[in-house]
Amino acid sequence: MKKSMTAITGTAGLVALTLATGLQAMAQDADEVSQAIDREKITRSAPPPAATTVTSIGPAIHRINVDPVACDLSEKTTAEARRMIDEGLAWLMMRQNANGLWLVVSKAQPSDQPDWEETVPVDLAVSALVMKGLAQTGDSSEALERVTNGIIMGTGLASDEFNPSKGGKIGTYVASTIVSGLSSLGDLEQHDRMQEAIEWLRASQWHAEDQISPEEDWYGGVGYGKHGRPDLSNTQMMLEALHDAGVSPEDPAIQEALMFVSRSQNLKATNPSAWAQAGSNDGGFIYTPANGGESMASQHVGEGRYGELRLESDPRRLRSYGSMTYAGFKSLLHAGLNQNDPRVEAAMGWIRRNWTLEENPGVGQQGLYYYFHALSRALAAAGLKTITTEDGVVHDWRDELVARLASLQRSDGSWVNPEDRWLESEAILTTAYSILALEEVLKPLRSGFKAEN
Repeated sequence: MKKSMTAITGTAGLVALTLATGLQAMAQDADEVSQAIDREKITRSAPPPAATTVTSIGPAIHRINVDPVACDLSEKTTAEARRMIDEGLAWLMMRQNANGLWLVVSKAQPSDQPDWEETVPVDLAVSALVMKGLAQTGDSSEALERVTNGIIMGTGLASDEFNPSKGGKIGTYVASTIVSGLSSLGDLEQHDRMQEAIEWLRASQWHAEDQISPEEDWYGGVGYGKHGRPDLSNTQMMLEALHDAGVSPEDPAIQEALMFVSRSQNLKATNPSAWAQAGSNDGGFIYTPANGGESMASQHVGEGRYGELRLESDPRRLRSYGSMTYAGFKSLLHAGLNQNDPRVEAAMGWIRRNWTLEENPGVGQQGLYYYFHALSRALAAAGLKTITTEDGVVHDWRDELVARLASLQRSDGSWVNPEDRWLESEAILTTAYSILALEEVLKPLRSGFKAEN
């Protein structure tokens, strides 16, 4: 009996110690989250309107199709797109590291946090993009197997201890690209691992559990983990990941994110934020509405990323730009809005007025390949074949995108941006973006905005 009581006492002590350790960790996490929130900077306004009708665009398409008829493409465009994909992937596979990843020694500074001095590793996030590019061809390869294993080992998924922030503060980018990449594999064995990453993404969202109310400009958004305020780039990546994984647009996390996305739009009718009410009302999107708002386009023209360098006599407003507008437009669709919603209609209006593949409108050559990727994902999600600009010209965006990327591809099969902002001077990243943009071209058109086609 004494031995049994000792065992029981020991077990009870172990349980108590485990519970205490868990509570201590939770308290530490809560303290870190609390420190990340600067309530003096948060602005407050009425919540944007919720979705009156949630309409799914349908399941994610994870495989390309090289049949021109199936994709409603010309044989020339189909062949050119596939050629570039194959050449780009061949170039990437020649540069894969022994651990299956790419850019294992490269680091970057997150663009959303100008006060952060440290740089962070980018190997996991970039490698997950390449994994998706490889998987969507439908071809099995040693390179695909190696990158999958490298990502699983590198993030703790192999031991059910998922931690995308091991290498730094870009956990949301890592988790989002991994969810999208694992989804594209179509491998049931990866399902549980993918769910673990999805739960991590849910936990990274700012909402009521963090004492953030729907009236506050952080609500529903996602940033670089919970190290600071949210932004549209991270939020749209989370929404894309959830869509790729088959999560319903009615999911609470997606509908909460819709509020943040709506607050990022230059649209007075649905965005009561002060900067939007004083703004251009052009239907485009900015980088983040959090803490009163920021825009890289405002920074690009010398007005400051917060609009703080405008004349004191002018109300503070923020400029829309291309990559964030396509990201925002796509996010509205992933959240279940359709073309009858004024937010979607206004975003389409901005796209028609600012159609170009020569630059990332609003910021020039900065983020050009991110722009190509966001554009192709957004227009494919909408089921659009053409864009009719205000001058009446009809643009077949897939033909034009293939031609533009063909003109930019280097002789070795890669792409690179001479403008190095956002790591786009790294050819591995820009080549991955280009391949993913081209793969959207080679997917069957969804039933979408019929009036535009």
